Amino acid sequence: MACLAATLGLVIFSGIMDLSAANKDPCDLYALVGQNLTLPFVFEGLGVHELRWTHNTKIIFYGQQGRVSHGKAEDISKTGSLSLKNLQFSSAGIYQADVVNPNRTLAKTWNGSLCVLDKVAKPQLTYICVKTSDVILNCNVANPQGLTFSWTLFMDDKTLISETKQTLSISLAQQKVVRSFTCSVANKVSKEKSDTVRPTCESPPPPPLFCLKSQTVLAVLAGGAGLILLLLVIIITLCCRYRRIRTQMRRRDQEGLSLNKLEPKISPVYETMHQTEDAPTVSQTSLPKDCCENVTQPEAQTENKPAQLSADAEGQRPSPVPKPRTKGPKTPNI
Repeated sequence: MACLAATLGLVIFSGIMDLSAANKDPCDLYALVGQNLTLPFVFEGLGVHELRWTHNTKIIFYGQQGRVSHGKAEDISKTGSLSLKNLQFSSAGIYQADVVNPNRTLAKTWNGSLCVLDKVAKPQLTYICVKTSDVILNCNVANPQGLTFSWTLFMDDKTLISETKQTLSISLAQQKVVRSFTCSVANKVSKEKSDTVRPTCESPPPPPLFCLKSQTVLAVLAGGAGLILLLLVIIITLCCRYRRIRTQMRRRDQEGLSLNKLEPKISPVYETMHQTEDAPTVSQTSLPKDCCENVTQPEAQTENKPAQLSADAEGQRPSPVPKPRTKGPKTPNI
């Protein structure tokens, strides 16, 4: 039972030690890149003593009774402190100083952990309006890990101690006067402050008349433009086709007119001649038979001469089809 209690106590003590070690700052000293630093070590009466400095167990200085066998004498002060110049990230680590008596016993020792940090960049302060009266401030900076943030009211020059986060939410409605803000970022060796920002949030714009997304509106406009272009192409095609058909019809009409001009025309004299020949003569129709019988032969011959002359005249006219000359009827002698 006693062994169990002792074991349990040892476990609890180890846990407490680990927790305290986790909360402890791993660096005893902080320095900026390019900075000079003197390690804090003091020992009076180094004349006959041996002094040794190590960096991560590597000897960087060794001197005894005023003689220096490793390192530079000007880097060591009269009290034994070490001066580091133009620090770089490789200069970080554990430094240890040991002073040994002439009888080879340890007179004094010191060790410390050095961390070399870069200078913080200047932050950029931005804000976002959540509503017309609420605003969220954001302190933007590169590599925010390990940095400390602070906020300051510019008008009152008052630091908001309770606000140590990268963002700050405020309500403009609760403030009588709109104030300006600044944010600061800092590490163990440097600190930077942002420009002053005065947040103002306007009322939101009225909702759009059409609850459509911009992509939908663009798609509708593109479709309408494509439809109009298609209609124009169809109209132009129909007009060209109609014009071609009209041109072909006009050419056909012109060809028909030219053919009609080339065909021979029938003479009106020819038509009149046929009508005269087909029509019965006056002597054949109007004179009665008794009258013709009473006329003597010489008178009949005399009357037939004009008819024969007219027939001869008609025979002399040009005609496409020649016909034999007709003689008048002979009157029998009684």
